[in-house]
Amino acid sequence: MSSVTGVVVDEVRVLEGPNLYFPRPAIKVALTLPGYLALEPSAMGAVCRAAGLSRAQSGAPGSAQRQRVVLRLLEAVTRSLARACGVRRLGVRVRPGRAVDEVVVAFVWRTRGRAEAVGQAIAPVLTALLEGVSLEDAVAAQVPTALAAPPGAGPRVVTPRVPVISITGTNGKTTTTRLVAHIGMTAGRRTAWSSTDGVVVQGVMTEPGDYSGPAGARAVLETPGVQLGVLETARGGMLLKGMGVTHNDVALVTNVSADHLGLQGIDTVDQLAEVKAIITKVTRPRGWAVLNGEDPRVWAMRTGTRARPWVFTMESNSPAVREALGAGGRAMTILDDYVTVLAADAPPDRLLPLVDVPMTLSGLSRHNIANALAGAAGALAVGLPREAVIEGLRTFQPDDVLNPGRMNTYTIPTERGEVTAIVDLAHNEAGLEALLDVARGLVAPGGRVHLGLGTAGDRSDEILQALGEIAGARADAVVIAHKTRYLRGRTMAEMEQQLGIGLARLGVAEVPSVETELEGLQACVAAAEDGDVAAIMCHADRELIAEWIHSVGGTPDRAKDIRRKVIRARGEHPAEAEIAALWELTDADERVRVAQALYRGSPGDARVSYEYAGTYDSRGDEALAVPLYLEALAVGLREPWRHRCRLQLASTLRNLGRLDEAREHVDAAVAEVPDSLGAQAFRALILHDAGEPTAALRGLLQAIAGTSTDTDVARYRRALTAYAESLGDPRG
Repeated sequence: MSSVTGVVVDEVRVLEGPNLYFPRPAIKVALTLPGYLALEPSAMGAVCRAAGLSRAQSGAPGSAQRQRVVLRLLEAVTRSLARACGVRRLGVRVRPGRAVDEVVVAFVWRTRGRAEAVGQAIAPVLTALLEGVSLEDAVAAQVPTALAAPPGAGPRVVTPRVPVISITGTNGKTTTTRLVAHIGMTAGRRTAWSSTDGVVVQGVMTEPGDYSGPAGARAVLETPGVQLGVLETARGGMLLKGMGVTHNDVALVTNVSADHLGLQGIDTVDQLAEVKAIITKVTRPRGWAVLNGEDPRVWAMRTGTRARPWVFTMESNSPAVREALGAGGRAMTILDDYVTVLAADAPPDRLLPLVDVPMTLSGLSRHNIANALAGAAGALAVGLPREAVIEGLRTFQPDDVLNPGRMNTYTIPTERGEVTAIVDLAHNEAGLEALLDVARGLVAPGGRVHLGLGTAGDRSDEILQALGEIAGARADAVVIAHKTRYLRGRTMAEMEQQLGIGLARLGVAEVPSVETELEGLQACVAAAEDGDVAAIMCHADRELIAEWIHSVGGTPDRAKDIRRKVIRARGEHPAEAEIAALWELTDADERVRVAQALYRGSPGDARVSYEYAGTYDSRGDEALAVPLYLEALAVGLREPWRHRCRLQLASTLRNLGRLDEAREHVDAAVAEVPDSLGAQAFRALILHDAGEPTAALRGLLQAIAGTSTDTDVARYRRALTAYAESLGDPRG
């Protein structure tokens, strides 16, 4: 940063490609002008007249009106410098900055050296004007230096020779990039893509690192033999360097929400949306702008692009769908639970059922449904065949191979049972909400969600506190998992303080903290019980976490595993319909045969083992039922079937004369549900057969007196309890 009297040069930046100001390379000059904002109106008027702005209303010192006058002055200075250097026509744009004395001017360029020299000359001219020098003389003093600068090289922005899709958004852009690339390879295209992970060619990482800027675009399009370029395009690259391509064939915007605000002059979500819209302004007129119809800021981008609109939304009757079709565009939506393409004057094109799209996690992950719709629309828009889109959606797994770090779910065996682990970037509020939506959708009934909470240090205090609030409201147990490589100027103590403020608002007191994401997940899994979910917000340790999960016997969940957990979370069983149909059969032999087939197709399924045992019991084959009941209990049969299984097993053992075993299981059932009159009745029968009638009667009377709501029992509860106690030795 350099300064002169009354003028501070905050930045002179070369933007190599399309940017916030122009759809072509530009120079951005950011200035702070305290001298101009402090001038008395008469003095400001004199400066304006010296610059040829005789009609300008100077405004009061420090006012917004004064800032507007300064912007006009800044544009006049820039154009005068350009004309004096031989440039007759120049695109110039000025903007206010964050504070009233902050301003920005941008102008297009062809040669770097000369353009930077003009940008550097603006501040001295402004200073001279403050000192009473005329604009003509102030500019003339800077021209020799500007003209002496070497012209320099031209822009490095790439003009694509193959179809290109640019993808941006706050959340979901990396997943959508990977999905479109997967569809491209499925279609047989030689596909290269860039993202925050690196540059990937045909699924092989060639350049690891954050390549979501111009360098990534160049690397993709310089790939030998490339036939399709898929470019994740992040805000930082567009603000700091501009886009890496002169144009694209398809622009895809997933969503816009609060993230990285307060950086590079972007302080509001509306300003962030303006940055994200850059990719839509360079889309070819015959190309497509694929836009989220459920995000008003994204859908509004259709008005600033020459491309045709292709809306994606889960709401098939959305006004955005009608607008898109009315404008000659298309829509990607869910129609009768099918991923469907809509076009004006054409029947709906149903691609495939939503349940056949693994990345949606059996429809549980709402944001991944949106990503699937966006990716399918983008793939079709860039010219990939319909059949490849269908197959790509069907085969894109949400695992650590095809979509690492984005809602990857695993099953981890522990001493206490099965724990589901979820590894997801979840770097902001919307991401954490989505992560906890999925966690809640996978946790077993009565289970708990354990969260490893953390994010990068460049988030504002407000965002960190909001993350703490979300965690406190929706997770059952929280561990702060630090990311030491991403503290970005903060300390771990500062991060804990801000996250803790949010947690405290929801009544969550002190929570443990660990230094790494891996330790965070390990702590969550260590505290988890059977059926619980351990979720980690993962930025840094993705590979280490994957290695650890595999080392402890964890396995990635496939589509069928996720479906099983989703159904379990609803309190249902994957074979619920088959089980219901089983017990509608009136032929006992047929019932056993059907149950046997279900059992053979569901190895290790405790519920199926239990139902299979019941079919033998109902046919009178108690001896064949017993080992199946025992198997169901051993492999973790859940409630309420576990209690039922114990009672049925105890009754069956009694019928077989195995009274000691029967008593063991009925006692366990009574201990688990002491208020169950049915369990006490079975216990009384078993004790009676075992030669303990007094104990049988005593226990049954105690249970009736303690739990029954019968009017007479309520009236004589104390007497019944006393009579039961007076029966003496329970074994008499």
